[in-house]
Amino acid sequence: MTDTTTYLVTGIAGNLGSSVAAQLLADGRRVRGLVLPGDPAAERVPTGVELHTGDVTDRSSLTAAFAHVPGERLIVIHCAAVVTLDPGFNQLVHDVNVTGTANIIEACLANDAPRLIHVSSTGAIPEAPHGTPIGEPDHFDPDAVVGYYSKSKATASQLVLDAVRNRGLDATLVYPTGICGPDDHAFGPVTNFILDYCHGRLPAGIEGSFNAVDSRDLAAAIVTACERGRTGEGYVLANQQVTMPELFAMLSSLTGTPQVTRIVPTWAARLLGRGGDILQRISGKPTPLTSFAVYNLTRNNDFDTAKARRDLDYTTRPFGQTLSDSIDWLRREGLLDDLAA
Repeated sequence: MTDTTTYLVTGIAGNLGSSVAAQLLADGRRVRGLVLPGDPAAERVPTGVELHTGDVTDRSSLTAAFAHVPGERLIVIHCAAVVTLDPGFNQLVHDVNVTGTANIIEACLANDAPRLIHVSSTGAIPEAPHGTPIGEPDHFDPDAVVGYYSKSKATASQLVLDAVRNRGLDATLVYPTGICGPDDHAFGPVTNFILDYCHGRLPAGIEGSFNAVDSRDLAAAIVTACERGRTGEGYVLANQQVTMPELFAMLSSLTGTPQVTRIVPTWAARLLGRGGDILQRISGKPTPLTSFAVYNLTRNNDFDTAKARRDLDYTTRPFGQTLSDSIDWLRREGLLDDLAA
């Protein structure tokens, strides 16, 4: 029997979206992608994707991407999002992450799309005390999480659950931690962190931990969730916790960069983060060290992936391998030419 399934990936020009597309294409699937008009990263989308321009904040622009013939099964993988370290309200983050998700839900229901995989975030899940692994919630409260990015993802995730429970939407949610890996042509937070470290722009670290997952491992789990993820259920997709000294040691070992050994204690980091918030408000320019950035490094970053491992056969490669592959890619892009090979 001929497979009539088409996979529509929003945010396909991002690191996760392009990795999902690559996984689908490797599996012989038909892939359609949504990109913003004029997005320079669109030219790096894997060959074989049927590209459509559109903006999730403008529902009318989604019509062509959602069009499908009778009998064709459409599965929507909603990766599009805006990430910010600014702790306060951000209109663009709200428009893309909240309004954009609402528009995707409406487009799915209006166009008889039988399946939605919504990419949320572990940031949408309330933090548990240190020492307690964090699992999947059954509802979301934006007031229970820290930072507007997390609040926007919590709000959007509840919109998805409400549509499942009240309107018959067939949707599954996934909650990744940080996203990293090679081929990040959108240059997300982890890629920029690697570049800053390698170019000596990080004079110190923060006493805390880091949790990020290879986009290729996330993509494999998301593709599996299309068929095996349970309706109305969510899956934490996390990796091992890595302390800042461990991360710095791995980066220096892989690049020959002098290792940063100065680690700022938590109390001092929080003061610096609040100072960064003030500086950002005064200057109107983003700063890398905000109270939200500090929170993400000092919070409990231990997540329980047992459910995803059971239902989705979720596995992760060693974090050191992800860093090595990312650095190799950055070298090929000419962004680490000043470092010894």
